Amino acid sequence: MDSLNTFFFTGYPYVVVIVFLLGTIYRYRYKGFQVTSLSAQFLEGKVGFWGTVPFHWGILMIFLGHLVAFLLPGVVLAINSNPTGLLIHEGVNFTFAVALVVGLVALIFRRLLHPRIQVVTTSMDLFIEFVLLLQALLGCYIALNYRWGSSWFAADLSPYLWSLIKFSPEPAAVIAMPLVVKAHIVGAFSIFLIFPFTRLVHILVAPFHYIWRPYQVVIWNWDKKQIRQSSTAWSEQRPRNT
Repeated sequence: MDSLNTFFFTGYPYVVVIVFLLGTIYRYRYKGFQVTSLSAQFLEGKVGFWGTVPFHWGILMIFLGHLVAFLLPGVVLAINSNPTGLLIHEGVNFTFAVALVVGLVALIFRRLLHPRIQVVTTSMDLFIEFVLLLQALLGCYIALNYRWGSSWFAADLSPYLWSLIKFSPEPAAVIAMPLVVKAHIVGAFSIFLIFPFTRLVHILVAPFHYIWRPYQVVIWNWDKKQIRQSSTAWSEQRPRNT
């Protein structure tokens, strides 16, 4: 057990980082057209809506919650020092975790049961969704049975993660945690390990610059009526799109 603890909490994180960086760079440079979410909304939208919306909001807020506890542990502990703040903090986190579970269950059933979605579904799509679901369920279980996780994350896990960044691992506090918590931590590392080989990699090329870029100006330099008559269903002349 000691050797496993040493591997998973001392060496494994560095293996994850190396595979994550090399895999992502390779995928982007040599298989760039595969870096896409391959949206299936036009194939099926009703179930997809109830899966996609809670999934994206849930995973985004849970990720940000963990990131804040990692980067600003003092702020998190200060907020949690007030009982009302602690309850609100934990309640919001748990709500988004449940939303994540609901979204993943809907997306998995959609991939398994909808014929049109099955055509564009790969084994890796299902694998990563089941991994994320297991990770979310573990998180919910920990939240219910090992209360105030945001506080002990900030107090114990944040220093451990910073020790990894400084190349001076101090895993003692993590090794002393319950097995289910350690499984949750290893699961988080493992998600980053397989990240480059899933469609989740599209997150890294999301067009966030659209938010602040200037509006695109489109100017017609020809008479649309001469190209295609709107009153007819078709035209002998091929339409021009430029």
